[in-house]
Amino acid sequence: MRILRTLMNNASIGKLVDQYSRFSPSPLSMKQFLDFGSENACEKTSFMFMRQELPVRLANIMKEINLLPDNLLRTPSVRLVQSWYIQSLQDILEFKERNPSDEKVTSDFTDTVIKVRNRHNDVVPTMAQGVVEYKEAYGTDPVTSQNMQYFLDRFYMSRISIRMLLNQHTLLFGGRVRVNPAHPKQIGSIDPHCRVTDVVKDAYENARTLCDRYYMNSPELIMEEFNVKEPNKPITVVYVPSHLYHMVFELFKNAMRATMELYGDCMEYPPVCVQIALGNEDLTVKVSDRGGGVPLRKIDRLFTYTYSTAPRPQMDSARAAPLAGYGYGLPISRLYARYFQGDLKLYSLEGYGTDAVIYIRALSTESIERLPVYNKSAWKHYKTIHEADDWCVPSKEPKDMTTFRSI
Repeated sequence: MRILRTLMNNASIGKLVDQYSRFSPSPLSMKQFLDFGSENACEKTSFMFMRQELPVRLANIMKEINLLPDNLLRTPSVRLVQSWYIQSLQDILEFKERNPSDEKVTSDFTDTVIKVRNRHNDVVPTMAQGVVEYKEAYGTDPVTSQNMQYFLDRFYMSRISIRMLLNQHTLLFGGRVRVNPAHPKQIGSIDPHCRVTDVVKDAYENARTLCDRYYMNSPELIMEEFNVKEPNKPITVVYVPSHLYHMVFELFKNAMRATMELYGDCMEYPPVCVQIALGNEDLTVKVSDRGGGVPLRKIDRLFTYTYSTAPRPQMDSARAAPLAGYGYGLPISRLYARYFQGDLKLYSLEGYGTDAVIYIRALSTESIERLPVYNKSAWKHYKTIHEADDWCVPSKEPKDMTTFRSI
């Protein structure tokens, strides 16, 4: 019997998971988030949407978790993550029949949303630990690795989307003061006029602090802006500053580490260059370094969970967070970019350096959530037996033509 079933307190929860997973999540655009929170923010409306949408998003990914290998589901960390999702689903469903016009109900719901959000704070490292436990105990084969990569992309994307809903509701209705004094212009977690250069500078300074702590030095920053839509004006975009910060901070850490380790004890280091361009459709942020680059065959590996070019750090809370080593930075950053229909790509010149490019939709109407859906296509992905490649695989050693015999 599957682990999910054994974790559930009764059969009714299993039936509810089946029921809500039959619905597809409802993706929202950045403009919809913005319009709702700006002037007509109504706790009752948010409550009615959230109590229906959150169970759908939770149930869809819970069904997918259950398709993982049994041995992975048995690991303590994955069992813990499942218990969090089951408890959160139960907490939200308690409000299914409650009166949305009752202020006590909406207030209790907001408290529950905060509790759910806090419960899920450690989902990413806990699931990662589960994967490590599984690999150390059972190893992996190519098919399992491919399925786990597919699942983790979808699982973490689902987590980003659920957290976006929780944060918006919490920030809009969870405090006595509607306007956040630290970010008065933000609507929930969204900044309608996000100054891209400010976020980039903030990420650079924090990455630089880490770099200085580890290497006693750091590369300088050179930044350029190209505003095609409004020349000579600062580039702004409707976006979630924390998402942009997460992506750029990760790219700066990688660029700085590569640069410092390539040039060693030099007195001067080549700068990290950032170019920000706003066109009619895309906002593009390019981070370029001269850290030696990586070969083409390794580019895809950089987006594989648990792959890292740095030694894996020890879990020592007495030391500062390392620049690299856990292997989740780039894949999670790419998910943040893709969440609102953007992307993150790497272009490397081996022996010279790497360009990392973040693409963000310039129009808020086109920045629409990208959400995983549990359906027959997803189910088939886990159940299909991957056959042999239909392209020739080149041998590592050149063929000895002297032994070649014609047919």
